[in-house]
Amino acid sequence: MKYFFHIIFFFFSVVILAQQTDVVDFKTAKAHVRLSVDGEVSGKVIYSFDVLKDVDSIYLDAKNFTHAAGFIDGKDGGGDIEGGEKHIIIKEKLKGGTSHTLVVSWLTYPKKAMYFLKKDGVPQIWTQGQGKYTSNWLPSIDDMNDKIEFDLTVTFDKDYEVIANGKLINKEIGKKTTRWHYDMQKPMSSYLVALVVGKYNKKIEYSKSGVPLEMHYYPEDSVKFEPTYRYAKRMFDFLEEEIGVPYPWQNYKQVPVHDFLYAGMENTSLTIFADTFVTDSIGFVDKNYVNVNAHELAHQWFGDLVTETSGTHHWLHEGFATYYALLAEKEVFGEDYYYWKLYEYAQQLLDQDEAGGSTSLLNPKSSSLTFYQKGAWVLHMLRERVGDEAFRLAVKNYLTKYQFKNVETKDFMSEVAEASGEDLEVFKRAWLISEKLPYEDMEEYLYLVSTMMKGYFPIDCEVKSECDPIFEGSHEQHKIKAIELLGNDIPEKAFQSNNIKVRQAIAQSLSEIPKELKENYETLLNDKSYATIEAALYHLWSNFPENRIKYLNQTKDVIGFSDKNVRLLWLTLSLVTPEYRPDGKKEMYQELLEYSSSVYGYSIREQAFTYLNSINACNDVCKENLKEATQHHNWRLQKLAKSFLNKNQ
Repeated sequence: MKYFFHIIFFFFSVVILAQQTDVVDFKTAKAHVRLSVDGEVSGKVIYSFDVLKDVDSIYLDAKNFTHAAGFIDGKDGGGDIEGGEKHIIIKEKLKGGTSHTLVVSWLTYPKKAMYFLKKDGVPQIWTQGQGKYTSNWLPSIDDMNDKIEFDLTVTFDKDYEVIANGKLINKEIGKKTTRWHYDMQKPMSSYLVALVVGKYNKKIEYSKSGVPLEMHYYPEDSVKFEPTYRYAKRMFDFLEEEIGVPYPWQNYKQVPVHDFLYAGMENTSLTIFADTFVTDSIGFVDKNYVNVNAHELAHQWFGDLVTETSGTHHWLHEGFATYYALLAEKEVFGEDYYYWKLYEYAQQLLDQDEAGGSTSLLNPKSSSLTFYQKGAWVLHMLRERVGDEAFRLAVKNYLTKYQFKNVETKDFMSEVAEASGEDLEVFKRAWLISEKLPYEDMEEYLYLVSTMMKGYFPIDCEVKSECDPIFEGSHEQHKIKAIELLGNDIPEKAFQSNNIKVRQAIAQSLSEIPKELKENYETLLNDKSYATIEAALYHLWSNFPENRIKYLNQTKDVIGFSDKNVRLLWLTLSLVTPEYRPDGKKEMYQELLEYSSSVYGYSIREQAFTYLNSINACNDVCKENLKEATQHHNWRLQKLAKSFLNKNQ
């Protein structure tokens, strides 16, 4: 029987297509994808599907494809499709209770969801399906309620690595290209399909339960491997034991990529994260991958294994991932750290509440702060309410009962009620349904359970003498609060701390440096903290003009984090210090200007643009770089570039 593809516009398709999961169940997908560095994606995908009720058509999501063609059950029929906008619709009458195959070949140049760029001149390709949808490069189902077992075969230049969901079962190495065959054994939502192409090395460790943990890194970053992936195996083992359900996939892979849109993404068995988290041991102190690592790992259970039915229940992904990541950090950094982070979350939520932004946890339009931080608080307080044993049993039952399925909040809360024997209606109204933030309950709880927080809340010193006992104590956060309260009246004994974070608080808080503290403050330039050095350099340069050459010479070889925070500040201060290396101004300016170009990542470019504008040095080349940046895939860089362009008109 002949059939044909038909593309229709979104406003019409929503009505017709929204409930396909009720009548058609896509089961497996075997996709063969060929990539090229110029942004072309072509391939063929073979779907198997069951028809649950009689239908006269089925569809796939396929956004802005240049070409699409295919057939059902081996019967060729139908023609090429040019310029499709949203969907491929296959009109054919199919009986309920029958099974079929659908084969689609395609060609497209995706503008979203798959990104083609360069890292230090080396081509790199990566995907981001959540929010932008996999259907921009692979004909698929955007509805997260249809879970499919995806096997990817990817063809690309043989000199590169290809990493995708599942287990690598074969590599066919040709003269110019390699075909990488990845196998998934369990189903997942289409937004979790992912791949990365680039130049990588990897190291493999094994969890206590035998799961291969593949950690990828750029060849030039071998010395940064350990601090970047520090605690990775320990947190994996902890979470698998704490959650009580075995890790559900064949392996776990992590890959840093250039100019990623977010901190990280929990694609099934393949976490992709921003390479700005790649760090050395000094950078680890201030900005590390630990929390993102644990958060995306927790999603492998909460979000990937068990998936929300809709945005109304988004906290079942993000609240759980935030909570379990915090538990993993508690395992690594201790109880004081854990309660301090809960306090920070509460303060962020209070700020949102006072700004009129509080919403119910079950509002699909809630902020990330509500889904993540409030969601984590809800789980913590729910555990306190029902006890460890009942909570852990409920989580285990919830994940086991709904594995590879979609859920709503009531499904989880029912498991908690059953495991605990508790009536949770009052709790649900107060924490899940109410828009009001129970901040007083949060603060009172922290005061009662944490010795560190009990000592923190009363600190209200305004003069040095009142704070002296605090600096003789042992709690990091107590000292930091005292430093922030004292402003520029910090006692000399505060500098005697060996705690990096305490000394960093001094560097960042003491903007006007008294002469009697100058010598002490100068020692901050020697701290093993790029954030401390950055703040100390700027404040010393500002407060003591007579010593600017000394400070600039002392920090001339410090680069800082991967975003070159110290180097960019150093270049800017050097340029506006007339007496410092006058013969080198041209080279300094060219270096700062170069950092604004597309050769570098967005975080470096943001700072370069900001500094160039701050010293009124954005020349024609800078403006051209700004124009190019307005088309960047990262919205933050886009926004900043447009703002600076308007100022420089």
